[in-house]
Amino acid sequence: MGLHHFFLSMLLEYTFNHHQGSRLSDFAVSSYIPSLTILANCQQPRTLLTPRLLTVALPLESALSYSEDEIKPIQKITGPSENEVLLERAATVEDVKEAMVRCSFVHFACHGVQNLGNPLQSALLLANNTKLTLEETTKLKLPHAQLAFLSACHTATGDEKVPEEAMHLAAGMLVAGYRGVIATMWSISDSDGPLIAEEFYKCLWKDGNLDVRQAAYALHDAVEKLCKRSTSSLQWVPFIHMGI
Repeated sequence: MGLHHFFLSMLLEYTFNHHQGSRLSDFAVSSYIPSLTILANCQQPRTLLTPRLLTVALPLESALSYSEDEIKPIQKITGPSENEVLLERAATVEDVKEAMVRCSFVHFACHGVQNLGNPLQSALLLANNTKLTLEETTKLKLPHAQLAFLSACHTATGDEKVPEEAMHLAAGMLVAGYRGVIATMWSISDSDGPLIAEEFYKCLWKDGNLDVRQAAYALHDAVEKLCKRSTSSLQWVPFIHMGI
């Protein structure tokens, strides 16, 4: 079953069960993987460094006003000494890629675009409207990579013409070396970012460490909080976990 078909069936199951007072997430924590090869790579041990989180946000340039509110609780939860922040003009493609080599964890709060005509040009929009493309991402060598949180639109949107193939930014992050990725299947609300981020990192940050193996559970808890606040399933369903 293709990834898109699976998600559609999951959504239909939720819609059906919701009227009976139960949902799939009441019984299971969901996690996905693009291929068995990527799963095997995710399970390979990494050279462990002192946990360091790179946060990238462009609240003014991208007109995502809530993205600044999104990164504040992350810094508070993890502590300033464990954070490297690139904001606005500092978030150039080259500086972001260099920082990704130094940091095991990365959180992007920016715009994401899906290029259906050329999926390798799907990208995260950075300073001066430059792009960190899927093609560039797959070429990165990140020996310390642990987890990437892509708080942007369409970061796990594939091509409906080839539903069995994973050609999106989340898969690119896994290919680059990350063991886990939080991504989105379609557009998300800017105002939902702060809640998801705060609840996610509160759950994930334990004893001064970010445990990538708990990421799916942390996202599950964060989405449950959003679900209680949301009026539409379209707000919380797009957030997914990929990897281990």
